[in-house]
Amino acid sequence: MKWSLPGLFCGRNAFALSALLALLAFTLPAPAQTSLARISVDNLTNTDSAHKTEVEPDSFAWGSTIVSAFHVARRPGSVGWGSGDVGFSTSIDGGKTWHFGLLPGLTINFKGGTYGAAADPSVAYDAKHGQWLISTLPLAGLSCCSLIGDVAVSRSTNGTNWGNPIIIDKTHLDDKNWTVCDNTTTSPYYGNCYTEWDQAFGTGDVLMSVSSDGGKTWGPGLASSDHAGGLGGEPVVQPNGTVIVPFEGGGIDVFSSSNGGVSWGKSQAIASIQSHFVAAGLRNPNLPSASIDGAGKVFVVWSDCRFRSGCASNDIVMSSSTDGKTWSAVTRIPIDATTSTVDHFIPGIGVDPTTSGANAHLTIVYYYYPTAKCTTSTCKLDVGFTTSSDGGATWTAGAKIAGPMNVSWLPNSDNGPMVADYIGVSYVNGSPFGVFAVAQALVGSTYSESMYTTKAPLPVSYDAPRFSSIDDHPVPNAKSDHEMKFFYDDAGHREIPRTRWITNTEPAQ
Repeated sequence: MKWSLPGLFCGRNAFALSALLALLAFTLPAPAQTSLARISVDNLTNTDSAHKTEVEPDSFAWGSTIVSAFHVARRPGSVGWGSGDVGFSTSIDGGKTWHFGLLPGLTINFKGGTYGAAADPSVAYDAKHGQWLISTLPLAGLSCCSLIGDVAVSRSTNGTNWGNPIIIDKTHLDDKNWTVCDNTTTSPYYGNCYTEWDQAFGTGDVLMSVSSDGGKTWGPGLASSDHAGGLGGEPVVQPNGTVIVPFEGGGIDVFSSSNGGVSWGKSQAIASIQSHFVAAGLRNPNLPSASIDGAGKVFVVWSDCRFRSGCASNDIVMSSSTDGKTWSAVTRIPIDATTSTVDHFIPGIGVDPTTSGANAHLTIVYYYYPTAKCTTSTCKLDVGFTTSSDGGATWTAGAKIAGPMNVSWLPNSDNGPMVADYIGVSYVNGSPFGVFAVAQALVGSTYSESMYTTKAPLPVSYDAPRFSSIDDHPVPNAKSDHEMKFFYDDAGHREIPRTRWITNTEPAQ
């Protein structure tokens, strides 16, 4: 790992000073110089949820508007899965003030919905049609294990007033949806929106549906040409209209379409996953997070232990591609030293879409334990972030945003104590905002977990020491410290058989 300090002279004293600063940055992560803003609260009263809880946010920004969406009122693992409804929180003034509410007509808990619960919100904006979209997984099956969800999308022209959901798929077999729109005016498919999901309790295929009318109508769910199976796809759209879909299969995998979603190509592997088992049973399906710069370079991050001796903890790692076919070797995000005790997981990446190449601005927000080797009673959960202003070549040392949280403060999902399967990071007017769940101590038997962001954008210091992982190499024969399994569903009930893991790393034809 190498460090640099922009603008620093190269004399011996300056070298010693900068080295000391770098060491301090790694050993004493400082809180970000900004305070938190709670942007929503669970006000539902349904009897099958644990109140007050909010988990799993996504966000998207366009102009000065940021829209976030998340679970509200998590249903405990003893009951089933999902949450009482999906909420939103929107800022129309670049993150200064926020307005929150619930999506109407989705669940029986708010304004005439018919589903018993909902999950997996994803936010997109269709610039051509002037529509904000929140895709969701309304749950038809409320407990394990034959039916699960449908796929729906709610529409809004301003991000604050939402219509009733439009059903995209109604097989009751689906999980982990995600929506993105083509907002490049010169793209041949400008105005197309794409929604991904996987048929978790059916074929297991990762499916893609297309809308060309602002989300009012949608085409059938189509699989990749080789019917890739997996979970947690996050499609992104390049300026030329190519849609690239990273997802988790038997590792980090991908397929794409260059014809506006008329058909989808063959899948290929980006990288394997080697992971440290996160302590205290925390829910962590280790899904990829993807974002794209202004020129169409795709960045995919996940948590991985291949750079740590003995797989003692996870780093956040990254691979990138300019065409969705040829991917860079896995690199470590140098948040701290490989000898640290920190365990990093559940990353979310955002890229400033007005920047690209060697000048691309990236931000990663993540959860972490300062000490990987901990127990349910001793683990302390924090939220941190790091930024890059040179396309991911160098990064600031990790800085704490929120925490510490006790694991006992988190609601129990169907797969362990939960803050998220993914979190949101968006740039608005060149400034990054993260959206994430923060928990406080219970009040009696009532939880206190809500959605938060920062009152000011996450600070991006151009004078702070920056670190490169160019000299960091995976440990020879690195291997997970537990048996690696992958699932069609995020609750871990339907395992993907090894015969279906994708091992081909050659570019898809």
